[in-house]
Amino acid sequence: MHPMLNIAVRAARAAGNYVAKSFEQPEKVEAQTKGTHDWVTNVDKEAERLIIETIKKSYPDHAFIGEEGGIQGESDYQWVIDPLDGTTNFLRGIPHFCISIALRVKGKTEQAVVFDPIRGELFTASRGVGAQLNGKRLRVAQTRDMEGTLMATGLPFKQRQHYPSFMTIFTAIFEKAADVRRSGSAALDLSYLAAGRIDGFFELGLKPWDIAAGELIAREAGAIVTDFSGGHDYFKSGNIVAAPARLLPSLLGTIKPHLTDAIRR
Repeated sequence: MHPMLNIAVRAARAAGNYVAKSFEQPEKVEAQTKGTHDWVTNVDKEAERLIIETIKKSYPDHAFIGEEGGIQGESDYQWVIDPLDGTTNFLRGIPHFCISIALRVKGKTEQAVVFDPIRGELFTASRGVGAQLNGKRLRVAQTRDMEGTLMATGLPFKQRQHYPSFMTIFTAIFEKAADVRRSGSAALDLSYLAAGRIDGFFELGLKPWDIAAGELIAREAGAIVTDFSGGHDYFKSGNIVAAPARLLPSLLGTIKPHLTDAIRR
């Protein structure tokens, strides 16, 4: 395991242990809104602090961008952190959430960890080396067309102006697929794609910390990741489509007729 990935795993486990213990003590969780239907808790903030503290012990000069703490420092080495992806699930007692950590070097994601502390599942990837789940190599499902597929998505609840267009796209995909899941954690959705548990993923308006770790894990397992037009601007736009290479043309072909100018990227 790459030394920097090893540190990321250590940080994810430290935060994951804290999050899992907090999940068993809901009376100690303090929540507040930071936007419409968008929550943050004392657990998110403490988990992010634990992650940064762990990484800084080995790499004190690196920079960080976290969902709760924003941008800290300047460096070619930037850690992108979501300390609790799936906060709403966490608050509602739904055991489906994760810690997501990625290292980007000069704008390219090099290392990634997504840790589900409830199931004890550790998804990891290093660029050019492959993706693993608890040490076992991951490969995406070898799906060829939309029929019979299990897709995953997230609703754009923070960008409700896109609801009509998104629901048209959702309907077009749902008509061809066997089913569509909405789990509440983009990082886990992308990791599940890497593990072959789902066949494809699409979502609008994600942030860098939602995408960074999961998309590397998916790509290193054989997925192709694009924006809604098939380009590669998804990290900037937050509009992402991911699927095995054989399935992606069919998925994009289903999406493209329903794109508006606002989401054509």
